[in-house]
Amino acid sequence: MANITENKQAYQEKVKAQIDKINAQIEQMSAKAKEAKADVAVEYNNQLEKLYAQRDAVQSKFKELQDASEEAWGEIQKGFDKAWNELNDSFNQAWSKFQ
Repeated sequence: MANITENKQAYQEKVKAQIDKINAQIEQMSAKAKEAKADVAVEYNNQLEKLYAQRDAVQSKFKELQDASEEAWGEIQKGFDKAWNELNDSFNQAWSKFQ
């Protein structure tokens, strides 16, 4: 039982660090959008809106993950991983557009 709890805690700490990192990256993109010319800024803002929505979904899934019982942990983790991968992929695609 302790092993599952330790694994759950380690996973949550790793995920929290990843969320913090992507939040910082999104804020960096937001700062670039504020400096961009009007036509580029519109595209930045469109991408940022999508990223903010996906980030909010990830944070919601993370909250579910934190509150999950050990019985529900596996299923909720799968849902979180899917949401995380979608956010990460979207961010990477958006970031590459503006490099």
